[in-house]
Formats: sequence, C-alpha cells, structure tokens
Amino acid sequence: MTRTTFFFACFLAAFSIPTAISADTKAGNDSVVVERLLASGDTTTLYYARQLLGKPYVAHTLEVNDREQLVVNLRQLDCTTLVETVCALTLTAREGRRDYQSFCHHLQQLRYRQGRLDGYPSRLHYFSDWIDDNAAMGLVHEITSNVGGDLQSPPFTAIQTLNINYMSTHPQAYKALREHPEMVKQIAAQEKRLTGREYRYIPKTEKTDNKLLKQFIHDGDILAITCSKPGLDIAHLGFAVWREDGLHLLNASQLHKKVVEEPMNLWQYLSKHSSHTGIRVIRLGK
Repeated sequence: MTRTTFFFACFLAAFSIPTAISADTKAGNDSVVVERLLASGDTTTLYYARQLLGKPYVAHTLEVNDREQLVVNLRQLDCTTLVETVCALTLTAREGRRDYQSFCHHLQQLRYRQGRLDGYPSRLHYFSDWIDDNAAMGLVHEITSNVGGDLQSPPFTAIQTLNINYMSTHPQAYKALREHPEMVKQIAAQEKRLTGREYRYIPKTEKTDNKLLKQFIHDGDILAITCSKPGLDIAHLGFAVWREDGLHLLNASQLHKKVVEEPMNLWQYLSKHSSHTGIRVIRLGK
C-alpha cells in the first residue's frame, strides 16, 4: 500500500471511529486535554512526551470495562499507554488535524491489529507484534544498522529470538483471561505466530560511543527494552532523550510512580535490571 493510499484509507476510517469510551475517560475530560495539546502544532514525539511528565504511573488502565473498548486516559499512564498516547498525538498533528476524534482514530490504529477493535484478542498485547503490525501499516519502522549489507554491524550486534507464551501460561494475571478463559486459545495462537521471529538489538554490554549511537537513535525514538524473562519479548518502553552525558529514557516509571526523564543514563539504568538485555529502536513514520 502506498503512503497516499494509506492516508486516504485513514481519512475514510476516521468517520467510523468507535464512540464507546469508558465513563472514567469522560470524567477525566481527556478530549479537552488532547485538543489543547494538539493546538500547539508541534509534530515531534518528544514534545508530546514531555507534556505528560509528572503524570502518575498506573497499571491496567485499559482493563476498566467488561467489554473491550477504546480507552483514553491521559491522567494515568503506564509504559505502553504513554507510548501509544504520544504516538497518536504525533500522528494526528502530522496530518494537520487538531480534533479529538482524529486522535482516537490513530490511537485505535496503533493499539489494535490492523486498527480494528474486535474484542480483547484484537489488542496488540506483545510489543513485537505491535511493532510489526504498525510497521505493516506504515505507521512506524524499526531501526537496525545495515552497513554494506552487513546486518550485524555495530551497534545492533545481538539477535533476539522470540519464544512467546507468557499470557497463555499466566492467564490468572489478566482480568479478561480470568473472566473469559475461552480467549486463552486465541492468545496462544498469536504467541505461536510470534515465536521464532528474530530481531536485531543493541545489547547493554555493547560499549558503543555516543557518536555512533546518535547515527541510529534520535530524540523521541521509541526504545523497547529486551529481556530474558521466560515467555516475554519486551520488559519496558520509553522515549530516547539525548543529554550532554549521553542517552536517557523518558518513561512511565513504576519506581518513580510517574512519567519521568530518568536521571541516570540508559546504560546505567539497564545495568540495574539483570533481566534487561538491551534495546530495540522504533521510529514513528516510514
């Protein structure tokens, strides 16, 4: 699909955006906040991410309804909803739109497989699946080094081979799967399709100078932290921020209990977590 065709499809789809938004979202007046942020006209992810600094970290904000609905909540964020919210704001701004419905359209596009909300299993629960699905629609692309056709050139010197099964083997950890055990089979099928896929990443042991890293990592890029935890692919998400002392992570932090720019640089941050193995780099747009 060409970029022009994709944009036209998005334009048409905007008129069929689901209107079912949780009561919690309506009470929070998120539509006013979204349109105020979009009124800036800024088109960069880092701008919108920084507007959300200080917002409380709250997990499971998408699990508030008995039936899967498009939840908008800019008042309480976890690492995934921060990334999705910021990307939806940025995509809306890049189209020159400033309205809440266009933002909701992009949020649904990012959060659900091929942008179609069709129950809990249609949500992109694993971030590798999120990347691949949104890349197929031209919304994001993953950064890898490719010098002279050598995919193993620095700094992307490690390979992540997926072995995904966490949700289907821990259904009790997920409200929807506890209440609807029949969905576990669908989730397991998705995990099977993901298992075996390979991705290049920058290992945390890679001693890479900032000059090289800056060639591949830009301010506002999504940083997906790979992990060694059985059954999972990505442990945490955030946005790249370059400072004088190196690369930092802007994230919805469970430790700090809010959205922050980490005071320590990324490599120091990764070293504090034994199961974190490195980072994958994703950029909004083609």
